[in-house]
Amino acid sequence: MRAEVHQLWKIERPKVTHIVHEAAKNGDRSENGDYIYGKRRLREIDSRVRYLTKRIEEATIVEDKPRDPSKVFFAAWVTVEDQDSGDEHIYRLVGSDEINSSLNWISIDSPIARALVGKSIDHEVNVKTPAGDRCLVITAIKY
Repeated sequence: MRAEVHQLWKIERPKVTHIVHEAAKNGDRSENGDYIYGKRRLREIDSRVRYLTKRIEEATIVEDKPRDPSKVFFAAWVTVEDQDSGDEHIYRLVGSDEINSSLNWISIDSPIARALVGKSIDHEVNVKTPAGDRCLVITAIKY
């Protein structure tokens, strides 16, 4: 989040501000696309920076392992086997700001994560997903 704030505030915003400044010098702003879209982009940047700044202030960094690492909790890497297809999936349970589907980082608030939390290896969980009901067995937990 800090990297995104830096990118927006120190790199992108100055560029857009310069474009808006140059466009404003051209006179009639009502039909000046660079000015109109630049001002809109500045509002978007400012809004995103405010949101991220609040999230950073409220964020809690979890560095300690849970008391019982044999159970699934926040920040766990959980390996599950789909009972129907036999496919194996590895998920990491993260906060809503860290979700990354390409890395299989899923929100702690997702249906799969909610079903897994507090369970141990060899537990079978039933999950209702948009694609239908799934039966998963926990095969490994890592922190």
